[in-house]
Amino acid sequence: MSGASSHTLAADDVVRTHAEAAAQEREALLVIEPLLEFLDERGIGEGDLQIAPIGDGHSNHTFLVTRGGRRFVLRRPPRGPIPPSAHDVLREARVIGAVGPAGVRAPAVLAVGDDPAIIGVPFFVMDAVDGEVITTTVPEPLDTPEQRRALSFELVDALVELHAVDWRAAGLGKPTGYTERQVKRFLGLWQINRTREIPEVERVAEWLTANLPDSPPATIVHGDYRLGNVMFSRDAPARLNAILDWEMSTIGDPLADVGYLNMMWSEAADPSGGLFDLNAVTRAEGFPTRAELVARYEEGSGRTMRDIRWYTALALWKSIVFMEGNYKRATSGLSDDPFLKSFGDGVVDLARRAEEVTRGDG
Repeated sequence: MSGASSHTLAADDVVRTHAEAAAQEREALLVIEPLLEFLDERGIGEGDLQIAPIGDGHSNHTFLVTRGGRRFVLRRPPRGPIPPSAHDVLREARVIGAVGPAGVRAPAVLAVGDDPAIIGVPFFVMDAVDGEVITTTVPEPLDTPEQRRALSFELVDALVELHAVDWRAAGLGKPTGYTERQVKRFLGLWQINRTREIPEVERVAEWLTANLPDSPPATIVHGDYRLGNVMFSRDAPARLNAILDWEMSTIGDPLADVGYLNMMWSEAADPSGGLFDLNAVTRAEGFPTRAELVARYEEGSGRTMRDIRWYTALALWKSIVFMEGNYKRATSGLSDDPFLKSFGDGVVDLARRAEEVTRGDG
């Protein structure tokens, strides 16, 4: 499993005992001795642990753990305080555990630690999937125009598979006015996360509320579906092995995932700077356009993207709320990630971009 981490373990991230954790000023992320007992009870590996952070570390913490001959991944929430309903790893584990048996490309959940007494917060462990996460570069065997196009369509086809799952049979939730609920929920999160006044955020919320689309029948929604949240095989032909980072998943409007994917996809002709530079890898020859991604989804799913502008604006607006929350955590000392401190100006730029989309300028 490869998801090169932009951060390393700090001295106070991992401790042996709860007594050591209590003596620290900052919350420990992992407490080894009770974690070992938890793993022993479930027969997951033998001996001590080798721990390495993986992923970008901007939200839930993810660690690659090696124990004897066993490799697995541990997910836990970030340091608190955490907004209500955010970073719910137990819910994430339930979704992954339900969609995998239904044929979705997802890691297998090995165990769930729902007792905060173990490491201080709920967590779960899942299989480590072998492959590569594509962020700024494409693995050499896939770095041709033909394979870039193929991996892009693999990304869309895996989303079609997810949206085809019978969520009722999988025992997952119920739809409750997804689009309206999303706007209401994230406006509430904005009130918690914001560090300053950004009028564009409230204006975009008003536009989203006034222009709610007629949603198709509900499906499982991933909520953060993008190139950097999936894993591909290392060799050609391109094959998507696993969909990762399910913390935002719910039951709702599948077109929200398409809008988010669209928002996170850069084209060669896009202007430079800001959001477009975060996803610059897809500017290379062979990567399809956003319109081609949507067309592939429409063909595979049988759904029609009715209002790409609304769903793209929603995706941008939700990203603003999350980025502001991460910026708040970084500036208050709850995160060591220097990248999060750069979100200050980025949030403002993204808010302007979202308002441009509502006007049809983006």
